Amino acid sequence: MRYDLSRYLSIRGAYGASVGTDGTIAFLLDATGTAQVWTLDEPEAWPVQRTFGDDAVSFAAWSPERPELVFGMDEGGDERTQLYRLAEDGAIHPLTDTPEAIHYWGGWSHDGERIAFASNRRDESVFDVYVQERTATGDDARRIYEGDGWFSVGGWSPSDDRLLVTESASTFDNDVYVLDIESGDLEHLTPHEGDVRYRSVTWGPDGNALYLCTDRDADTLRLARLELATGELATVVEGGEWNVDGVALDEETGRLVYSRNVEGYTELTVGELDGPTAVREFPEPDLPRGIAGGVGFGPGADRFALAATADTENTNVYVVDVESGATERWTRASTAGIPRETFRGSELVRYESFDGLEVPAFFALPADAPAGETPVVVDIHGGPASQRRPSFSGLKQYFLSRGYAYFEPNVRGSTGYGKAYTKLDDVEKRMDSVADLRAGVDWLHDHPAVDPDRIVAFGGSYGGFMVLAALTEYPDLWAAGVDVVGIANFVTFLENTGSWRREHREAEYGSLEDDRELLESIGPIHDADRITAPLFVIHGANDPRVPVGEAEQIAERVRENGVPVELLVFDDEGHGIAKRENRIEAYTRALAFLDEHV
Repeated sequence: MRYDLSRYLSIRGAYGASVGTDGTIAFLLDATGTAQVWTLDEPEAWPVQRTFGDDAVSFAAWSPERPELVFGMDEGGDERTQLYRLAEDGAIHPLTDTPEAIHYWGGWSHDGERIAFASNRRDESVFDVYVQERTATGDDARRIYEGDGWFSVGGWSPSDDRLLVTESASTFDNDVYVLDIESGDLEHLTPHEGDVRYRSVTWGPDGNALYLCTDRDADTLRLARLELATGELATVVEGGEWNVDGVALDEETGRLVYSRNVEGYTELTVGELDGPTAVREFPEPDLPRGIAGGVGFGPGADRFALAATADTENTNVYVVDVESGATERWTRASTAGIPRETFRGSELVRYESFDGLEVPAFFALPADAPAGETPVVVDIHGGPASQRRPSFSGLKQYFLSRGYAYFEPNVRGSTGYGKAYTKLDDVEKRMDSVADLRAGVDWLHDHPAVDPDRIVAFGGSYGGFMVLAALTEYPDLWAAGVDVVGIANFVTFLENTGSWRREHREAEYGSLEDDRELLESIGPIHDADRITAPLFVIHGANDPRVPVGEAEQIAERVRENGVPVELLVFDDEGHGIAKRENRIEAYTRALAFLDEHV
């Protein structure tokens, strides 16, 4: 039986779990069309919906002391997240009331009386640190540190007198600080030269050290302990060939969960500290073979909740017993009546690019793919500091059900393969990553199932730029392109993106001051007359990252050349199409466009 696109886009996902003081789990579920807060008291029971907004909730975090939680929500995808407190009686109290500013959640104090967050209220281009009483609102927050960069708060110290603060200079370069709440003194813990990542930073049990993942003096991330008094960085778990890319640590018990990214798949280790830099391991949890994360410990750290997904498994919340590894699925996010056994998995492949570099990719074939007649969607991830991993996608499964193959390359510049790999597309090397797409299409041409005349370039955000660049650089390879919130002109993109993001993006792409000529040379808008493949463009009017003007200018230029173009802009969306009804409209029209031209 065949199912229409709306069914595939109605497959639900449950994620973002937080465990309350009584063991109740709060999580995000998109059953209503946008992610809202739901709660469960026991596994696979009927969940209770707790928020009812039109816009998606971005996170939910239980208080450590009371049956109340904080959640975040923006308006129409504008990313200016406001914070709200959901009280025990179900009433929702706004904690912030500055809709023109972003608020990044920084956690509850251990006594549950205060919250912390970072915000660009004072100056849109920088983030300050704030502390606020749990019952206060908006202007009652106390600014305890004025930042001069992109600061975020990583949590309260065990004694609630300090905050863990990180500053990001770029995607691959950040620093760690400890902020004294009363004095406002900020202690820099990680002075360094060059690009170094410190991520997933968390307080150690005694408050005298931090545990984090870092690639300092190495190509991959490792788990390390940072002594506050001396600044000594000691390795706990080596990175080796693959990144140790996340850690969750319970401060009271020393129990922890860390993840290793192996070829895109998550390998979890559960254990407890056995001394400052040793881990006693517990049995491995039984989770779908895909990706997992978002660990939240329950009271006493006897168990933890997390979300897991795989190619053929939509995202759900699982609860794991720490010592035994016993794993129980708590949510049953609907597959919209589509049998799970019909979902198609991917194969991990590698192909050689123009300079001998091996590029990894995930490749999936539809059932009964006819030899030489199978069209292919080449789906290019955004970022570029990101990675395509084996997670569930209803849209991908729809394409597969309609006879398309699906190819997802991790071109140079992708994360997950070490620091050196991520830098292979920086600034003047930008177009080398586009050449990796050419090599991927060559690989597809050699596959016996593939029709080489029916290959579609598809991507969002930076992946949208890659679509446009591929259509201009290699116009003969493509039957059509689908650009979702993509960059068409690096100069206008950098001039108009959110001011708090500009320095980060310039570190990756090149700066307007020093690299304008290069940026103009690689912008697809300047070679739009080379695009001959039909083009479908999707964008959100409220996009603060890649402003909608990028979509408008590329659609106009390509249309002037007599190429079939369709532009679809949603007034209530931002950087991506989040609302289910909009996703159904966008991709129904995009699929009709591809049916016509491919």
